[in-house]
Amino acid sequence: MIYTIRRTEQAPALNAPFDGSPWAGAGMLELTHFYEEGSDHRPATRAKLLYQDEGLFVALHVKDRYVRCVQQGYQAPVCRDSCVEFFVEPVAGKGYFNFEVSCGGHLLLHYNVERGDTIDRTPLSRSACEAVRIFHSLPDQIEPERGEPTDWQVAYFAPFSLFTPYVGEVRPQAGDAWRANFYKCADDTSHPHWGMWSPVTGKLSFHQPAFFGKIRFA
Repeated sequence: MIYTIRRTEQAPALNAPFDGSPWAGAGMLELTHFYEEGSDHRPATRAKLLYQDEGLFVALHVKDRYVRCVQQGYQAPVCRDSCVEFFVEPVAGKGYFNFEVSCGGHLLLHYNVERGDTIDRTPLSRSACEAVRIFHSLPDQIEPERGEPTDWQVAYFAPFSLFTPYVGEVRPQAGDAWRANFYKCADDTSHPHWGMWSPVTGKLSFHQPAFFGKIRFA
C-alpha cells in the first residue's frame, strides 16, 4: 500500500469539509480491510494528508453507526470508543508513533519500539499531546451510544518537532518515504470492528509495524 502526501503552501483549516477546499487537493485513501473477529458493521472510513515544513495535516472522515465516546482525559484508552488511528514510523528502525483520536477529539499518543516479541510503549507528555491541534465534528462525549447513521470527521496538525526527542530531527523532502498505517476501531461499542488501510494478519492487534504501508512525500 502506497499513499502520496502532497505539499501545501497554505495551512488548511482543520474544520474545513473533508471533500472541500483545501482537502480536495489532497489524495485520498480508504480503509477497506477488516478483522473477521469484528461485527458486521464496517464503516466507510477515508483519510487525507497534507504537509508543510512544520508538520503533517491529517483528516479522517467516517460514515458510522453505533457511535460512542466516553473515554476522556490525558492518554485515555480512546480505542474503546469510536476512534480513528494513524500509526507512523518517521525513521526506519527507530520505532513508531500511534496517534489515536476518538470521534470526540480525545487523543492517545505513544512512542513504540519493538523489543523482540514485546513493544516498549512510552506515552508522550501532556504538553506534547497538547501541541497536536485537533478538530472534531461531534461532541466530546456521546453516551448513550448513537444507533442511527452518523457521519463524523476529525482533523489535526502534528508538528514534526514531536518526533525529535525520540528519533532525531525529521524534515521530509520530496521523494522521502515513511512507513505508516491507518485504522478504525470501536472496541466497547455494541458493534465492535477493526478496520485497516494496509491489511494486517495474524493476531488481532494494530501494533504490527511489519504490515505498515508507505506514505511518500510529493
